[in-house]
Amino acid sequence: MALKRPKSLLRRPKNTKTVNQIPGTMTYVGTKDSGETKLDVIDYNLQQYERFTSTSTEDAFKFVDEERITWFNIDGLSNVKEIEKLGEYYELHPLVMEDIVNTGQRPKVEEYEDYLFIVAKMLYYKNGSIENEHISMIVGKNYLLTFQESDGDVFDPVRERLETGKGRIRGRSADYLMFALLDSIIDNYFLVIDDISDRIEEMEASLFINKPNDNVTQEIQDLKQTILRIRRSVFPLREVVSRLEKMDTRLIEDSTINYIRDLHDHIIQISEHIDIYREMIWGLMDLYMTTISNKMNEVMKVLTIMASIFIPLTFIAGIYGMNFEYIPELQWKYSYFVLWGVMIIIFLLMLYYFKRKKWL
Repeated sequence: MALKRPKSLLRRPKNTKTVNQIPGTMTYVGTKDSGETKLDVIDYNLQQYERFTSTSTEDAFKFVDEERITWFNIDGLSNVKEIEKLGEYYELHPLVMEDIVNTGQRPKVEEYEDYLFIVAKMLYYKNGSIENEHISMIVGKNYLLTFQESDGDVFDPVRERLETGKGRIRGRSADYLMFALLDSIIDNYFLVIDDISDRIEEMEASLFINKPNDNVTQEIQDLKQTILRIRRSVFPLREVVSRLEKMDTRLIEDSTINYIRDLHDHIIQISEHIDIYREMIWGLMDLYMTTISNKMNEVMKVLTIMASIFIPLTFIAGIYGMNFEYIPELQWKYSYFVLWGVMIIIFLLMLYYFKRKKWL
C-alpha cells in the first residue's frame, strides 16, 4: 500500500495572523476549523467514575473537588472565546493561552506556580493518512486540561482504563494521568515509524527486484518530507520528557518520576529510529540513481558489443562497395559466397571472444 502524502504534514505557508499583535493575544492559526468546542469531562477517584460531554466550557466549572481527579478534554481550538473562559477560570497566564491556540508552537514544557504547561504533537492515522495534531496540557494538583484541534486522538486506551478501573491510574494523581497521555502519544509514534519502515523496505525491494516506475522519485520525496515533519514533532518532545524527569515540583510525585524515566527511554529509542530511517530514505534516491545508471550501462554494453561486431563487417562491406573499375575479386565465380563466409566467420569469432571474456 502506497503511503499517502499527509496534508497536515505538508509545508504550510508562513502564517502572518500573529504578526504585530500584543503578546498574549489568542489567535488560532491552525487549519482545522471545527466550528464549535466540544468538552469531554472525566471525573474520578479510586471508587467513583463519572463522565459527560458538553459544548460549553462553563459546564466544567462545577468539577472542583480536592478528593477527585478531573480530566477536561477540549476538542476544537477555533472557538477562542470558549477556551478563554476556561483559561480565566483556572487563572492561566496570557502567554499560555496564546500558545494553546498557536498550532505552530514547538513541543515544550513550562512550570508555573500552580500548574505545568506542556505542548506536544500527536501523530496518528486517519482515513489512511498521517494526522499531525497540536495538543496542549495543563497539569494542576487535581485536574488535567487537554486542548486538541479537532475530534480524534490516541487516548482511547486511557479512557478505557479509567472507565473499567484497570491498572493503577484511578488510584493515582493528575501527574500520572499526564504520564499516561504522553505515553499514548509516544506509543503511537512507534506505529507511525513502523509504517515508514515498512514503506522503505517495500521501495528497496522494488528498486532491487522490479523495474522502478516513473513515480518513484516523487514517492521518495514524499517519504523525505514525511520523516522530516515527524522528526520536528518528536525531537523537541525528547527535551520535554527530559525536563519533566528532572523537574523539582510538587505537582509531580516521586513515584511518577520512574514512569517518566521509562518514557524518556522510549522517546530516545524513537529518535534513534527516525535518524536511521532518515538516512535510509536519503539512500533510496542514491539507490534509485544507481539502479537507473546500471540499467543504462547494460544498454550501452549491448550497443557497444553490437557496434564492435559490425565494425569489421562494415569495413569489408565498405571495401567491396567502392566504385573502382577494377576489383579482382568481383570477377571470381564464388567471391560472393566466400565474402559471406568470411563475414559469418568473423561474426562467430567475435561472439566467441565476447563470451569468453564474459561480456555477454
